[in-house]
Amino acid sequence: MPTFFILLFVLYLLGNIYIFIRGRQALREQSTGVKVLLTLVFWGCASLFFGSFIFRNTALPATFARTCQEVGTGWLVFTLYMVILLVVFDLLRLFHLRFKYAFHVSLGLTLSLLAYGYYHYQHPETRVINIVINKAVHSGEAAGTTDGTGNKPLKIVAVSDIHLGYQTDKTMLKNYVDRINALRPDLILIGGDLIDNSVVPLRKERMEEELAQLQAPLGVYMVPGNHEYISGIEASVDFIRRTPITLLRDTVVRLPNGLQLIGRDDRHNRNRKSLKELTAGIDPERPVILLDHQPYHLKETEEAGVDLQFSGHTHHGQVWPLSLVTDYIFELSYGHRRMGNTHIYVSSGLSLWGPPFRIGTDSELVVFELTFEE
Repeated sequence: MPTFFILLFVLYLLGNIYIFIRGRQALREQSTGVKVLLTLVFWGCASLFFGSFIFRNTALPATFARTCQEVGTGWLVFTLYMVILLVVFDLLRLFHLRFKYAFHVSLGLTLSLLAYGYYHYQHPETRVINIVINKAVHSGEAAGTTDGTGNKPLKIVAVSDIHLGYQTDKTMLKNYVDRINALRPDLILIGGDLIDNSVVPLRKERMEEELAQLQAPLGVYMVPGNHEYISGIEASVDFIRRTPITLLRDTVVRLPNGLQLIGRDDRHNRNRKSLKELTAGIDPERPVILLDHQPYHLKETEEAGVDLQFSGHTHHGQVWPLSLVTDYIFELSYGHRRMGNTHIYVSSGLSLWGPPFRIGTDSELVVFELTFEE
């Protein structure tokens, strides 16, 4: 992880130097005062990206903190698209195709993409996945309505990667909670990364008050993600204890309807139990759902007899072309796949980390409609 962030910072710095040089070339005819002003604005915005990490545990005024967070992390995507577009124009020059206003066009296209991405991020999709599990639950305990065949579907609302903090604030959380409750779930599952980089803004805004409004007769369960560890696992656990959420860390829970819920600790815990250890005592005749934040070693899930695994973590890259990178890294970086009798779903996340944009990917709530049969 430290290597990743070092590489990210180096590439980010080099990208901004490249944009700055190309910008100075495009604005050479402007007055010295304008150039100085734009230089200060440019590097001020660029430096906010580093500030979003440095001051993550500092209790700042909410509006100021959110603005700095969105501008600072948003500059990361601004840099990405500006570099891509400017490189394309520079490559065209090798073929003697010159565009006088290449920088201006790149800037306009980038800002248009960011405006679309910000709007798209603010409007999550709802995915409905119908799954038949060839195992039984206790009669009358699955849900409240039949599907016309005598079976009673169990409605599970599953979300991941909410990343509560200065950016995903209490107002956004209220909207998420209202949307989840409006679906009338029997069970709510959170696949990790409920918290972003620090519990400080969560405590300051008393976000536990909104989380307390989550409603599901079979309960609300979650597993830690890597960001619960980044935020400090002890502080994260302490905050979650103030909510009705049950945190599962290498834990197996049997719900009243017989469904078995396995919650794995995150890979940050190098001493976490293996999936084989966790499934040693399960009843093979009853349905099994696995929560595991990071979707690795999916074949092990199938071999363990798990019926449904729900994961997050990947964000599906958040913005194109990073989605191509997550597709390369992960066996399944987004969506639903069936492996034998096992169903795997990797969510792109309800909210996101860092840049407040969704370009080529979606924010989502996942609704599993589970039907059980002998």
